[in-house]
Formats: sequence, C-alpha cells, structure tokens
Amino acid sequence: MIVIIDYNVGNLKSVENAVHRIGLETCVSRDHDVIRQAKGIILPGVGTFLVAMKNLEKYGLIDVLKERKEAGIPILGICLGMQVLFEEGTEVQKTKGLGFLKGTVDLMQVDDKIPHMGWNELIFQQKHALLKNIKEKDYVYFVHSYMAYPSVDELVAYCEYGNQKITAIVAKDNVMGCQFHPEKSGEIGKQILLAFKEMVA
Repeated sequence: MIVIIDYNVGNLKSVENAVHRIGLETCVSRDHDVIRQAKGIILPGVGTFLVAMKNLEKYGLIDVLKERKEAGIPILGICLGMQVLFEEGTEVQKTKGLGFLKGTVDLMQVDDKIPHMGWNELIFQQKHALLKNIKEKDYVYFVHSYMAYPSVDELVAYCEYGNQKITAIVAKDNVMGCQFHPEKSGEIGKQILLAFKEMVA
C-alpha cells in the first residue's frame, strides 16, 4: 500500500487517481499507524514552504516521516512536497525543512516570467531508477515559483527555463522528489510513477 500524506496543502485527489491508475493500492492519510504500514509514501504539496512545514509539525508527521525514511521506505515528494525534503526554504521567511536532502529552496533567479508554468523537457544528470521507463527530453508539467538548489550528487534531472537550470528530479537512497507534477504529465508522468511502483514492490 502507498500512503499519500494528507497535511492540508493542496489537492490530493489528482495524485490519488494517478496512483490508482497504475494499479497500486493507496490511501490518503495522516494517521501515524497507517503511515507505518505503508510500503511507499508520497508527499504531495501545493502552497508555501512555511505552511507546509507548520502543518507537518502540527500533525506530528515530521518524526514519523523521519522514522520511515530511516527504515528504508521509498518516499516520493511532488512539487512542494519535494521542496520540503531539503534543509531550508526561504519562502515568506527562512524555515527549516525535513533535511532528507542537502540544499535550500529559494525564489527562482531567472530572466523569464515567474511562476514557471507549463511543459519542459527533462535533461538527465545521472542514471536513476525513476528514469528507467522514459527518455531524455521527454516533457513534464511544472507549476512553481521557488526551486531547489541541491548538491550535485543528488541532482538526477533538470530542465532549462530562461537562463536557469531548474531542478526537476532529485534523489538520495530511498528519498526522491519531482518538482514537476507526474500526475499531470500524461504518459511520461505515468511511467515515472510506474518506476516508483517497482521500487515499492
């Protein structure tokens, strides 16, 4: 079973539907006992870094996520859910993140319009299991104004937007994140989720 973490940041239904479509049993929950039974965890999110971390703390989810991470359970962050995997975010004010990945999240420094919204092609930085069903320059769908500045060894793929390389996929061991929305990225997004399904299985 996959648990999609419910911490009151964004629409969870599209993620839940996408996971159902690839044949995975899933539930949306913030119940600690349910999360501890999960074979995989998806951390979605739309909104601000500050509110996301406050809500994770409010529902006591920070410690249980750290526990599951240490237990080796595959964790996939999506959009804001990817961003809070990092050490710190600066949206609204400096806020400590989960610290599962090295780096910070800051406003995009780009000579193009913000938010970055629309389809962009992925450029692979290194091999990773999430990429096994797709090819370089496949398109995925982004909507965001802040971006992650990860360490080089944890950057899996990026896209080019204006004069900036935008972090697209990051990973370290069992922790992974997509800045884009795989659930809104058609067949390519489906193939990324299928690769995650294999890790969970």
